[in-house]
Amino acid sequence: MHPNSLAISTFVALLSVGIAIAGTATAGSESNSASEAAGTAVPADTGSVAIASARLSPYDATYKTSTSGLSIKLHRSLSIDAQGSCRLTSEGKLLVAGISEVSVFSVEGQRVRPKSYVYQLRGPVNRRREVHFDAGDLVIRSLYKKNWYELPRRDDTLDRMSQQEQLRLTLMNMEDPRQDLSFSVADGRKVKDYVLRYAGDERLETPMGWIETLHFEREHRDPERRSGIWIAPAWDFLMVRTVHVDDGKTTEADLISAKIASAAVQGEGA
Repeated sequence: MHPNSLAISTFVALLSVGIAIAGTATAGSESNSASEAAGTAVPADTGSVAIASARLSPYDATYKTSTSGLSIKLHRSLSIDAQGSCRLTSEGKLLVAGISEVSVFSVEGQRVRPKSYVYQLRGPVNRRREVHFDAGDLVIRSLYKKNWYELPRRDDTLDRMSQQEQLRLTLMNMEDPRQDLSFSVADGRKVKDYVLRYAGDERLETPMGWIETLHFEREHRDPERRSGIWIAPAWDFLMVRTVHVDDGKTTEADLISAKIASAAVQGEGA
């Protein structure tokens, strides 16, 4: 493989961290950070689909993601149809390589109900992942490295992308969002517990102006791994920044533009 192609394929593979919540396992990783949260998890159902979907507004966001000296723009979009069905997509391309993720889910009260998830990496290296939460099935079907696995199904289990919207929805409906959180995520051959520890409030500078954020760190068993996510309450708890460090490589994603319900976000001093 040409050195440039190798660099591109390695970079795009690492972007599976940048476009997912900080710390999600990369396409070749099977690290399981299972732990019990010290704070609040997903809240109980309280409301109708229509009300919950209205709280989780459609948005379009663009992130600049960089790692290994290369960078790419990733476009993320959440659409919600009249029936309350949600579709979250994330796409990016660099020369001959491209990456995309699609998650389809519904919302019941304050809970995200995942239906399907597809991850595709195309280019010098091709990879595909799928997770299916078929109605009535007692297991979750997961495609990983061309093999299908049946994972134990729990009522609160999510996929890698729908988990990010559940995080936003949970924070929206908490009196005090400055708490530790935990989520169950079907990822590859396992169902993993993602634990996010509240690390403090931080004021960040963005192309849209200054914005106050909540900083969370994901708990890892490996001390060499570090993952952080910064979320803006004033922007519908949209992800503003993520940083993931693994095996000496740092992947960063920063929000450079966004529209929520068709209105452009704006911070202070813009």
